[in-house]
Amino acid sequence: MSKVEDFLSKKDEEEIIEAIRTAESHTSGEVRVHLEKTTGDLDIFDRAMEVFHMLKMDNTKHDNGVLIYVAVEDHNFVIYGDKGINDVVPNNFWESTKDAIVEKFKKGEFKQGLIDGILTAGQQLKKHFPWSEDTRDELSNEISKG
Repeated sequence: MSKVEDFLSKKDEEEIIEAIRTAESHTSGEVRVHLEKTTGDLDIFDRAMEVFHMLKMDNTKHDNGVLIYVAVEDHNFVIYGDKGINDVVPNNFWESTKDAIVEKFKKGEFKQGLIDGILTAGQQLKKHFPWSEDTRDELSNEISKG
């Protein structure tokens, strides 16, 4: 599989978007998924940071945006959280989210890996950034592609 368009079906994408809505219904945190063919010559973390800023994920009220960045051809991904999250969580905060994704990705279950990771991230974010009456959806839930 070399094309980003072949990574997920339209139905898969709809199910992932629904998982984002579900995750965000429990937290003020914002979750996005970005798919790209490759990071090119960049380190995956550096590229994820660029995409994070390009998607304006660093403009949320509580600095609590989370990007799940996937480089399809590179067979790699990274979870990038904004400073508001990193200021209050332990160093291993994203391990359970990463593990949920890796477990399914190893089996070629990409849609389910993303769904499991998104829902796990939502549960983790809920502990530090619970949903409240003034919470609003600040970012698109659509999957972005580069």
